[in-house]
Amino acid sequence: MEIICQNCNGKLKVAGDKLPEGKTVTLKCPRCQSKISVNRPTQKAEAEDGAFDDLFDFDEADGDGYDASEKPFDFIEEEGKTALVCESDTLIREKMRPTLDLMEYHITETPNSREALKKMRYHTYDLVLLNEYFDTRDPDANSVLIYIERLAMETRRNMFVTLLTTRFRTMDHMTAFQKSVNMIVNLRNIDDMDKILQRGMADYGLFYKVFKESLTR
Repeated sequence: MEIICQNCNGKLKVAGDKLPEGKTVTLKCPRCQSKISVNRPTQKAEAEDGAFDDLFDFDEADGDGYDASEKPFDFIEEEGKTALVCESDTLIREKMRPTLDLMEYHITETPNSREALKKMRYHTYDLVLLNEYFDTRDPDANSVLIYIERLAMETRRNMFVTLLTTRFRTMDHMTAFQKSVNMIVNLRNIDDMDKILQRGMADYGLFYKVFKESLTR
């Protein structure tokens, strides 16, 4: 592995397999004798990072490249609203669909996180409904949620992200803040989805009203 001294910008190469995993080692720069701290991540951490990088990386030259079918909303009028549903349970999707139809959303349902990320690459959805266990056994490693957290703020503020969960209570604002989503909906309250979603989005619109008016001016 190549290491750069922060003091003199000198480059030196160190055999990565000689460094202990998960520990910080201090070396001396051969040029200026400054101390350099080097950390070698564990193989598990490297593997996890690589897994997410592969998931977020779409090469235009391969089979996952641009496909017009992956841009399903090119035809929608400017004021048309779009929703992405990331929920594996058919029954829950069926319960949410009437609410989204009533609110006049054009709906996209996706079978797995990779497909969801491809869709989001080409379209900024107005509404995202995401189960925290969607395509993962670890809700803290939900790749769709991680992708949303990494979005630039000018893109993210135009999306209303609702996290579907069985762990947290509906409209738990502190948990929503911690999870970087706009609203929490407990699946026990799914039958009241229309009232919950309308209230949450009304509060969201009120919160950003002054800001958006300032941007328009």
